[in-house]
This record gives sequence, C-alpha cells and structure tokens, in this order.
Amino acid sequence: MIHEYFKKDFGDFKIIVQLNPKTFEGVELTIHSNKEIEKRDMQFDAEIYDDFAEDEFIKASPLEFNLYLNGISD
Repeated sequence: MIHEYFKKDFGDFKIIVQLNPKTFEGVELTIHSNKEIEKRDMQFDAEIYDDFAEDEFIKASPLEFNLYLNGISD
C-alpha cells in the first residue's frame, strides 16, 4: 500500500496527514511548538482532496511523517 501525505504549518502548530487513498483511512499528527505530538486515527471521505486544496495543505513526504511519528524530528 502506498500512502499519500499532506501537511500544513499553522505557525504555532503543524498538521501532517497520512492517507490511504483506497480506504480513506488515515493518521493525523498535530505537532505543537513545544514538540508535543498528538496522533489521531481518522476516517476521511472521497472529498478529502478538495478539503486539502481548500485548506491549502501541500504534499508531504513519508520520511517527514515517520520522523515525527517516531519522535525523531526536531
């Protein structure tokens, strides 16, 4: 399975999303400025791509997502 990754920096926090494009299941990470990370399992729908575009999310890399997921990134 190849996931897709999206992110947006809100200034005092960042959101990075891992999305399974077939099932629309995903994982959302919120990275706070104090380095605290919140992880949520998500269920999206087919309109998620429109939502990402409207909210100005950009493509992210699997490496970046996994570094945050595993607590390795700054």
